[in-house]
Amino acid sequence: MHAVAPDAAAASTADRLRITEIFCSLQGEARDAGWPSVFVRLTGCPLRCTYCDTAYAFHGGQWWDIDAIVAEVARHGVRHVCVTGGEPLAQKRCIQLLRRLCDAGYVVSLETSGAIDIGEVDPRVSRVLDIKTPGSGEEGRNRWENLPLLTPHDQVKFVVCSRTDYEWARQVLHAHALHARCDVLFSPSKGELSATELADWIVADRLPVKFQLQLHKLLWNDEPGR
Repeated sequence: MHAVAPDAAAASTADRLRITEIFCSLQGEARDAGWPSVFVRLTGCPLRCTYCDTAYAFHGGQWWDIDAIVAEVARHGVRHVCVTGGEPLAQKRCIQLLRRLCDAGYVVSLETSGAIDIGEVDPRVSRVLDIKTPGSGEEGRNRWENLPLLTPHDQVKFVVCSRTDYEWARQVLHAHALHARCDVLFSPSKGELSATELADWIVADRLPVKFQLQLHKLLWNDEPGR
């Protein structure tokens, strides 16, 4: 069940974030796939990727005090927390929330589009950075300055829509030696590219990447809050 936002009328605007939903589910992708996790979905995103499955988070949401967010996360009783969106870093106080969650002892990941500077994110957070392929329609928004900031604690994700996307992603992988920096994940865009095709290409090229399917799509077919 989704949490209902508390009355934040008296909260300081310096300590609030606009939240679409907070819920507990299985992490569907990346290094923590399969772990019960609390998802904190922030509202708003400056990108409009062709395959976006969370357009409901572009607008609306409710203001939450950061103390209330941390308390709601604690109520679910799991160790893993994923801060996602939309694009969570579009709200500057996301940095403060990430720090608070790390201080509370959670295993914290951040799902970010890669279009915004990740340099101020707490180093205890695993930054899951999307690199937008041509098929996303947002290739021009990639902030390439983020790549030298990546560490082995972080992860890079490519959502691949076609053979053209695959070849583009392969070139970026090698040009920036991403596999030497952190884990690199390739996912097929659901409904656009066969998972088997992508898997075969990766094996044929012996790419140093991890193939992944999004568990939440297989289990719940993009149902919000799952």
